[in-house]
Amino acid sequence: MPKIVVYSGPHCHFCDKAKALLKRKNAEFEEFNVTEDVDKLDEMIKLSNGRMTVPQIFIDDRHIGGCDDLYALESQGKLDELLT
Repeated sequence: MPKIVVYSGPHCHFCDKAKALLKRKNAEFEEFNVTEDVDKLDEMIKLSNGRMTVPQIFIDDRHIGGCDDLYALESQGKLDELLT
């Protein structure tokens, strides 16, 4: 199982949508709420090359991007191979 990290925030529809897709895929992930942890916010910005929006998703240290990027991988049939 790959290591999946989701940097998220509260009341974020896109965060909820991304996490729902991962849950449908039975993918376990670690979630960090960047509004509660400034260090995690700084970490997210650094790892995502300056992106400040949530969610930011990483699979095995590979930056996937946000919710739309995750769903694009799914529609291209590429997400499952990253999750195995």
